Amino acid sequence: MERKYILLYVDDEESNLDIFKNTFRREFTIYTANSAENGIEVLRQKEVDVVITDQRMPNKSGVEFLKEVNIMFPHIPPNRLIVSAFAKNEEIEEAFENYNLFSFIQKPWKEEELRRIILNAIEAN
Repeated sequence: MERKYILLYVDDEESNLDIFKNTFRREFTIYTANSAENGIEVLRQKEVDVVITDQRMPNKSGVEFLKEVNIMFPHIPPNRLIVSAFAKNEEIEEAFENYNLFSFIQKPWKEEELRRIILNAIEAN
């Protein structure tokens, strides 16, 4: 039996979390969190293969979240993605350079493209 990879998706909009989970639940084990703080709690309790985050969230940006992940959980593979409709280039560059960002995906994402990027991130390890 093939191992199911584990994803954590962090987004402050519940509808985005539901859409993501419903789209990919057959292929992956998916944990969701509606804030960076909740995402950190999931990472304290669960092992994950890929961390995916929205960039624009109320209390902490996706880049700030990835910085925290990088410090607190250095053992997590560098399979980190940002999915966002709005992001400043310098923020994304910072995440690539310093926080193991594998890819930036523009919202609205396309299912096949996002699936391919997730699998590429897993295979890159």
